[in-house]
Amino acid sequence: MIKGEMEMRPKVMEEVEALRGVNSVKIKEAHEAGKKVVGMYCVFSPQEIALAADAISVTLCGTTQEPIEEAEKKLPRNLCPLIKSSYGFAITDKCPYFYFSDVLLAETTCDGKKKMYELMAELKPMHVMNLPQTAEGELALTMWKNEMVRFKNFLEKQLDVEITEEKLRNAIKLMNRERDAMKRLHKLNAHKPAPLTGMDMMLAQWLKGFNVDKEAGIDLIERLIDEVEERIEEGKFAFDEKAPRILLTGCPVGSGSEKVIRILEESGASVVALENCTGYKGLDIMVDEEKDPITALAEKYLKTPCSCMTPNNSRMDLIKRLAEEYEVDGVVDLTWQACHTYNIESYFVRNFVKDELNLPFLQVETDYSDSDLGQIKVRVEAFLETINTRVTA
Repeated sequence: MIKGEMEMRPKVMEEVEALRGVNSVKIKEAHEAGKKVVGMYCVFSPQEIALAADAISVTLCGTTQEPIEEAEKKLPRNLCPLIKSSYGFAITDKCPYFYFSDVLLAETTCDGKKKMYELMAELKPMHVMNLPQTAEGELALTMWKNEMVRFKNFLEKQLDVEITEEKLRNAIKLMNRERDAMKRLHKLNAHKPAPLTGMDMMLAQWLKGFNVDKEAGIDLIERLIDEVEERIEEGKFAFDEKAPRILLTGCPVGSGSEKVIRILEESGASVVALENCTGYKGLDIMVDEEKDPITALAEKYLKTPCSCMTPNNSRMDLIKRLAEEYEVDGVVDLTWQACHTYNIESYFVRNFVKDELNLPFLQVETDYSDSDLGQIKVRVEAFLETINTRVTA
């Protein structure tokens, strides 16, 4: 059961939640001062190369329903809401981060996105990274290394800068520090009971993508970690010990598309870990700081266990590690409607979770709208009842 609002939430979370508004002002000021901005859409995007170009990297992935109606004037309705929302923000000028982006980085993670990017390329200069369809083998790694070099060359020409090896190494160290801080924050929820709600964990990890000042963002997360550790020592937790512990896997979630997390926690569950792109998936592997920077970046990003890869066995490995480390009682797989790769892969995740991990499993296929809130709530409550029955049996 979720505890009282004041007790369950660290005070630093108020600063974290304010980041999007604060950074929307900062990015305007930085742009007006001549700073270049690179907008990115995916966990496969190498932020380090943008930072090495002395640019600001920001996340542009759409997570709200609001701009979708406008996007559907050009895009089909039966398309993933993430794609429609991203394009909708681009054409409505309602996202300051897109507005102030000088260039865009796209990637061929799925057919829907890469065709949408063709439309978006009419709006701003864009570079598309061609992602291998498999993460296995030297050929895939060689191809991805070449894509890293192509992106580096694009930024050097487009922004009129030189990206040196030293700048790349410094950017790698900075991003590794950010990943390390976010990973340590995430791991605090391995404590029983969990000190953070899944909602706050999602916000902290999602909002880092808008940080104009990476150093300030890392400092904020370090302060949040310190406060949460103090709260653990004082016995202050977001949930009581009886709350079912849930691992959320599947499609990325952000502010505006968090309804499944919210319903789970309002129904009495504790979402202790997020395996998805906006959660632990991008934090799991650090960039090797000793290797050639381009090789190290290619190796790290190619190991991202995304459903666009064939096969994607490493995702099962990550789910198993998180399920065991966080001692979860069940797994919920969130898939957006028309996200074919994650929807198909949910079959394998279901079998793995039930047969290998012996845990209850629930797939929720939905979109960004509120039209199915009642239906999801009924399914979630039945799922949690199954877990509670297992615990008391």
